[in-house]
Amino acid sequence: MSNKKGMTRREFITTGVLAGGGLLLACHLPFGRDLLAATGSEFTPNAFLRVAPDGRVTVIVNKSEMGQGVYTSLPMLVAEELCCDWRKVTFLASPVAPEYNRVGAPIMVTGGSSSVRTEWERLSLAGAAAREMLIAAAAKEWKVAPSDCRVENGTVFGPGGKKLGFGALAAKAATLPVPKNPKLKGGAGTLLGKPLPRLDSPAKLNGTAIFGIDVSVPGMLTCVIARSPVFGARVKSFDAAKAKTIHGVRQVVAVEAGVAVIADGFWSALKGREALTVEWEEGDGAAISTPSMRAEYARLAETPGLVARREGDAAAALAKATRKFDVEYEVPYLAHAPMEPLNCFVDLKTDSCLIRTGSQFQTVDRNAAARVAGLKPEQVALETTFLGGGFGRRGNPASDFVVQAVQVAKAVKKPVKVIWTREDDIRGGYYRPMWYDRISACLDERGMPLAWQQRIVGQSIVAGTMFEKGMVKDGIDRTSVEGAADTPYDIPNLQVELHTTKNRVPVLWWRSVGYSHTTFVMESFLDELAHAAGQDPYQYRRALLKKHPRILNVLETAARKSGWGAPLPKGRGRGIAVQDCFGSYVAQVAEVSLDPKGQVTVHRVVCALDCGKLVNPDTVKAQMESGIAFGLSAALYGAITLKNGRVEQGNFDGYPLVAMDTMPEVEVQIVPSSDPPGGVGEPGVPPIAPAVANALFAASGIRVRSLPLTPEKVLAARRDKG
Repeated sequence: MSNKKGMTRREFITTGVLAGGGLLLACHLPFGRDLLAATGSEFTPNAFLRVAPDGRVTVIVNKSEMGQGVYTSLPMLVAEELCCDWRKVTFLASPVAPEYNRVGAPIMVTGGSSSVRTEWERLSLAGAAAREMLIAAAAKEWKVAPSDCRVENGTVFGPGGKKLGFGALAAKAATLPVPKNPKLKGGAGTLLGKPLPRLDSPAKLNGTAIFGIDVSVPGMLTCVIARSPVFGARVKSFDAAKAKTIHGVRQVVAVEAGVAVIADGFWSALKGREALTVEWEEGDGAAISTPSMRAEYARLAETPGLVARREGDAAAALAKATRKFDVEYEVPYLAHAPMEPLNCFVDLKTDSCLIRTGSQFQTVDRNAAARVAGLKPEQVALETTFLGGGFGRRGNPASDFVVQAVQVAKAVKKPVKVIWTREDDIRGGYYRPMWYDRISACLDERGMPLAWQQRIVGQSIVAGTMFEKGMVKDGIDRTSVEGAADTPYDIPNLQVELHTTKNRVPVLWWRSVGYSHTTFVMESFLDELAHAAGQDPYQYRRALLKKHPRILNVLETAARKSGWGAPLPKGRGRGIAVQDCFGSYVAQVAEVSLDPKGQVTVHRVVCALDCGKLVNPDTVKAQMESGIAFGLSAALYGAITLKNGRVEQGNFDGYPLVAMDTMPEVEVQIVPSSDPPGGVGEPGVPPIAPAVANALFAASGIRVRSLPLTPEKVLAARRDKG
């Protein structure tokens, strides 16, 4: 395999292949023909763009579709420049190969709200180059200059009413040289910025879409694994006698993750697991508990940490202050809890391995599978199915759910699908870390922040992974402090410190990564300072963001659209929060009320977003709504707690999500922008928790500094308030 980390513009557009009477633009693949095989007179393509003899256009998509809409937005980038008939556009998931790596990175990955941002130019150039070749083919056929031709809706038009469809021109176009520097159209687009229906919706509506959990082949077995109840524990012994009496159970074998029960179907495997007797060597993980961890975090927050950012001299300013504000904020571990639990199908043979799963991390998962199977990476084909949610959990550097499935396949020597139950998924590890923050601040004579000293305590999500070298500098994991160390607020004396803790609880990025906790802390405490200064929280932020016009613009838009300052029904309050992350700028205003039992109800959320140039506004709005729902679930309900090393939650009864009857009215305002594209999958999450907490204070005078905002915490805060 090539070790190439990326492609230059010229390398991408100068590779053309002719096959089967159609036009292909992109790069050679060392394998993957079975996955991309066409039928009839269509040729088998090898990369991003295929034009078939009947005029159909297929875009090979190298990003995972987990609800965010990339199977529509990325083909739209190609189709815009190709000027094809959108009704003839379809998509295929790419295989794993260097040509499909993320631009500028050595791996194929979906995450960090990067899909459109990283693929905009590459896919636009693919469409532009194909368009120029089709025009050139038509011009050669008609013996006219290319400049005398134009293209529209999948047809090239020439002088005297001549016209030819893309399908008729594909074979001839493929014989022509690929333009070295194709020109993008410029000007107003015909597709980009338009609310087009999603290409994957029909298959999801009619049930033909294949998610990982749907994969089935003749002779396939199904496996569930008895996993340790304590992180880091190992199997000491097990008795499979009763399990083997369950109808359909075929094998019971020890694997690294625990004890695998393999059966004809899921129910038999599950009942077989329930019949197992397993004795565990629990180790030091059994000593972990949330209260003891919290006490240790609080102790560390009293001591100096590694400095992530220093502006001015916060310590000196605080020492001179006559009035200081000292607070502690905390947020719990959070599970990803995608609707589709983890799963992985493996068909392992002597010299090959086929994997079908919903992966966000294809190259890493493929390479990990190869190591476990004892094969070369090129002998492993990983086919990406639809993902029923990911939120980072299916992009795990340890490739745990893939590795476990390959280990089982090695033991059973038959095609097998490993399925995690909901309880396995929530108790199986890899959480958003628990965080504890201690902040001290003081105000100047105008009531504005003069000094801000913040100590952040929690685990690193990249320590011990392949990303540690590039993402940890001088002991600082930048994902631990993002949103705090890079705050846009104009604070003359600012110091952000970090204590990185270690324990057995596995942690991983979670939707919006570090911003998911730092935004809650920053925006909530800033609200406290505004109220202490007797100033309006919205105007307070405006004064601190004068140097940052884009984030100021979304702040003003959200406030205006929400009716900030206008009277509300009795018992309701508004709260505001803002963040810039993943190349986008988001502000949210929440409207909430509190009942006598301490239950917080969120009635309305207004969200303003500047994501730069956008592809499909419907997708953008959907992602903002999704981020708000996801973040609201964490803000109101989400918490993973441990006792005696065991996760106390197991299903949605103990780890609830926002339901239809508790979802607020959401209004998304997209701020027009010609700036480079930003992300939309992650930025909707961070502002919602502080916006709700700030609205709770506005409605009731109760400040809760610990998530989630459960009735118990709200009532406790009310008692403390007196």
